[in-house]
Amino acid sequence: MNPYILTILLFAMGLGTTITFASSHWLLAWMGLEINTLAILPLMCQSHHPRAVEATIKYFLTQATAAAMLLFASITNAWITGQWNLEFMSYSLPTTLVTVALALKIGLAPLHAWMPEVLQGLDLTTGLILSTWQKLAPFYLLLQINPSNTSLLLILGLASTLVGGWGGLNQNQLRKILAYSSIAHLGWMILVLQFFPSLTLLTLLMYFVMTFSLFISFKVNNSTTINSLSMSWSKAPIISSMVPFILLSLGGLPPLSGFMPKWLILQELTKQSLAPLATLAALSALLSLYFYLRISYAMTLTMSPNILLNALPWRLPSNQHTLPLAITTSLTICLLPLTPAIITLLTL
Repeated sequence: MNPYILTILLFAMGLGTTITFASSHWLLAWMGLEINTLAILPLMCQSHHPRAVEATIKYFLTQATAAAMLLFASITNAWITGQWNLEFMSYSLPTTLVTVALALKIGLAPLHAWMPEVLQGLDLTTGLILSTWQKLAPFYLLLQINPSNTSLLLILGLASTLVGGWGGLNQNQLRKILAYSSIAHLGWMILVLQFFPSLTLLTLLMYFVMTFSLFISFKVNNSTTINSLSMSWSKAPIISSMVPFILLSLGGLPPLSGFMPKWLILQELTKQSLAPLATLAALSALLSLYFYLRISYAMTLTMSPNILLNALPWRLPSNQHTLPLAITTSLTICLLPLTPAIITLLTL
């Protein structure tokens, strides 16, 4: 892609999110979401591959439906209350509609079906943008409106953790596994959104760091399926030895950083007298952990068939992503000892 066009599109994505962040008016927030959606579409179909074009169309239709529902809900709210401000969401119908529209935008279960299909059709860089940056603006709106319908959020959150665990079990494609991982993590965030918004933001930040590390590792290895990971030792041995730690951190195993948000969320749910829900969420994390272990096993404990006729890849030095990958991997592995300081910051 032409670098000037790429710069304009990336600027437009940043602008769309910034407009949504800075808005207190529903029309401005909707406009920011639309700019965000339209800016990523050319990036998604830049390869002109039929799968990429199909994924782009699916994404566009889903986001357009969610945006239309959001606009309808905000107009309904303005009609009832006479206010366009984000804070004036006191009636249950518009609030529920906005929550469902934003759930569709970020891919929460049971409105998740587009997410694995879209991510499967994209390259890893665009998939990373879709899994991280595109979640920011809808999450901001969810935090702003603070939905009064607690049971709806809890149902969406629990369904997402369960679907994210079950859906990834029989997958061989890494991008689909990452999509289901995204759905499961979003479910954890939604579970605690109403009780402790600061903890939701911490979980989102940790998810971004871990997902960035994983996507870049797969990009360096040029891997898109679990089977192709067995060749990764010959390409990047150091990265291949670090990826299991990133995966186990995503799964929430102590003493890695990914354990911290899950631990704090379970503690908060227990404080709110929701121990059965916390138990189900913790059990659903085991499902996700199973397919993370599958990827770890394929990457570190299996060897590719060493037949002389096979064309083995050259171990070419790749300095392109080394520094950001080293920083995010360190954060993914080593943040757990800072938990007391982070809790103090959250409760200020």
